[in-house]
Amino acid sequence: MPRKSPAAYAAATVLILIGIAGTLWVPIYARSTPKWGAFPFFYWYQLIWVPAIAILSWLVYLLMRSKPAPGADTRASAGDDWQDRA
Repeated sequence: MPRKSPAAYAAATVLILIGIAGTLWVPIYARSTPKWGAFPFFYWYQLIWVPAIAILSWLVYLLMRSKPAPGADTRASAGDDWQDRA
């Protein structure tokens, strides 16, 4: 399995830290204005982070996943073919 470059780990770390800092740094969103309809700022700010965290997590997954070697068998092992036995 090929090792990831330090730049990939650094990028993944930064992406994760953005999500953590954006949601846990309370002084950023500890206010009620501006309002978005009936929602005060602190509600819609946190709700916007839900899809943002999903996208950040997906990007980290793409950075950290490993591609199988060419010609490698995609089945986990020969013992996992229990479904083939009928």
